Amino acid sequence: MKKYLATFLMMAMMAVMIPLMSTDANAQTTRYRKPGIYKKHRNLINIGAGTGVGALIGALVGGKKGAAIGALVGGGGAAVYSYKIKPKNKRYNRRY
Repeated sequence: MKKYLATFLMMAMMAVMIPLMSTDANAQTTRYRKPGIYKKHRNLINIGAGTGVGALIGALVGGKKGAAIGALVGGGGAAVYSYKIKPKNKRYNRRY
């Protein structure tokens, strides 16, 4: 009888302890980090900044007409930079 009681107690302890010692299910889920504002809208921000700087320089050099020309040149240059010279690289990082 003692043998059966000891066996039952050992099995009960193992039945309780094994689930507590195992790893959690989150170890197999993937975590995704949300991209920031600049990473999402990099092209628009770069083009807007180029247009603003071009308009500012054009306004200092040539007044209202110079501001318009500077905005066009600055926006065009920033667009070329954003889309052709340094395009976005989409990277899909998987984290486990």
